[in-house]
Amino acid sequence: MTPRETWQRIAANKIALASIIFLALLILAAAIVPMILPFGYEQQLPDSRLLPPGAKHVIGTDDLGRDILTRVLVGARISLMVAVSVECVVVFLGVTVGLIAGYRGGWIDSLLMRVTDVLLAFPDVLLAILLLGTLGATSSRPETSALLVVVSLGVTGWPPLARLVRGQVVALRQREFVDAARSIGSSHGRILLHHILPNLVSPVIVAVTVDAAGVILAEATLSYLGIGVQRPMPSWGRMINDALDFYKSEPRLVIVPATMLSLTVIALNFLGDGLRDALDPRKTRR
Repeated sequence: MTPRETWQRIAANKIALASIIFLALLILAAAIVPMILPFGYEQQLPDSRLLPPGAKHVIGTDDLGRDILTRVLVGARISLMVAVSVECVVVFLGVTVGLIAGYRGGWIDSLLMRVTDVLLAFPDVLLAILLLGTLGATSSRPETSALLVVVSLGVTGWPPLARLVRGQVVALRQREFVDAARSIGSSHGRILLHHILPNLVSPVIVAVTVDAAGVILAEATLSYLGIGVQRPMPSWGRMINDALDFYKSEPRLVIVPATMLSLTVIALNFLGDGLRDALDPRKTRR
């Protein structure tokens, strides 16, 4: 199926198309709008505390006089950058382990899958909390704490993808085109890179898209607990935590970041479902 046909199938799914539009607008706004707005995300205006929405502050200000719109969009930038970085780590580790385990088989497969099963037995957020506590994320600089969040979620998040890739490789290595490549003397590396890996692109893309929603939610959870991205960098989870003392008098301080977090997670899940339908070869043949 060509990229054009894939796009036509995705565009036919109205929910997936709406998700793409929302995510594209969010990425564009997170990249451009904070540079246009006159307020920095950590700029405090003591005389402008808890201002309601207006012409100067579109969504108002928080308890320290900081512009909420700027902080929400910078928080979106942080969440998206963390998600992309974590998925790069997850893809590298998960695809590598899954390829080796599925292709080699034997004791190597057993060893790698037992390690994978051990990691799968523990909630990834719990393992990330353990790693962040060990690495001292709460005492790190904000930039360093964001890096530690990426490392922790990436190191603990690859087992499901490794399981998926391993299952795909076990099926693919029995196919005729792999036997044909072996019969003409192709090396193991060439078979993996040129014959098996290209057939893994579709399921990996779908898995990564859905998993990115979980990563954003996990990052917000860690920041909400105070062990994720540290102040003054705004994170949606940290913004929700900071606003809990004002949720009755100023509910928008909680509603705005919580709504952005929910919409982003929902959009990524719907996009993943749309990609799964569009890239499903069984549906293509019908």
